[in-house]
Amino acid sequence: MLLATLSLAAQTPKEEYQRRYNQLVQRVGLSGLGVETLLQHWEADYPDDTDMLEAKFGCFFQKSASPKVIQLSQDRYLGREPLIPYTDSTGVKQNYFEDTEYDDDLFSTATQALDKAISLSPKRLDYRLAKVSALTAYEKESPDMAMQSLKGLIDYHYATKPEWVYPGIDKVDGDTFNALIQEHCFTFFKIGSPQSQEAFRALSETMLQFNPDEPLFLDNIGSYYLVCKGDSKKALKYYNKVLKKHPDDLTAIQNCIILARKEKNLKLEKKYLPMMIKYAPEEKDRTSAEMRLRSISGKK
Repeated sequence: MLLATLSLAAQTPKEEYQRRYNQLVQRVGLSGLGVETLLQHWEADYPDDTDMLEAKFGCFFQKSASPKVIQLSQDRYLGREPLIPYTDSTGVKQNYFEDTEYDDDLFSTATQALDKAISLSPKRLDYRLAKVSALTAYEKESPDMAMQSLKGLIDYHYATKPEWVYPGIDKVDGDTFNALIQEHCFTFFKIGSPQSQEAFRALSETMLQFNPDEPLFLDNIGSYYLVCKGDSKKALKYYNKVLKKHPDDLTAIQNCIILARKEKNLKLEKKYLPMMIKYAPEEKDRTSAEMRLRSISGKK
């Protein structure tokens, strides 16, 4: 009993580990000198502490990432413009892009820590979405595992209707959940590869199965056909579906105007410019739409 008492007295309180970790990270960053050692002691004393597991994920995810520069012939990579645009003497583009290479073992250690935190706190939505973001960064142009993780999350959300916990958000209601999923839709769209564009479409369609009239995801499908497929007719169909129930949806209005200009269809443009004048929150956008409408009035 005496030995047990001495052992307990020697154990560092969880709050002290958290305090030391916060102070250390402020000085050296998530994976700086001494952080991993502190986490090892923290984990030995409190292996099921989700704060420790979250910190371990941050440490090993950052340690797994190594920045590098790659040379490609394309104009954009992962939605980014080149650091150094260059065209060789034959006219072939040899652009230099910033990229990140991940160490598989360190990345696996990071995601395993997050998986354990999720199993211990299944209602922590931020943990689940942090894993999706990590997978997206790791998979780059082919976000297959990220997409599967999101589909699993969506199915779980609508099947069990959990009371999600997300630090900084008082209550995760339906609109908040939609907005958080939309952030990942936008990430897939911005990456711009054929695989990520298909993930953008598939994720939006998955959400529409549960929210058939949600303008966020109807707009997404419109943008998929407009930008990714160049199909103005199908795109307009989805934007009009949004505007039928939500005539003030600025995304649909703006994209309809862009579509009309792309098609050089003045009649169609004149249909949507008054909507921009009526619903745009910024005065400069309303003024610009009024000037454009006056300039094309009288033209066929």
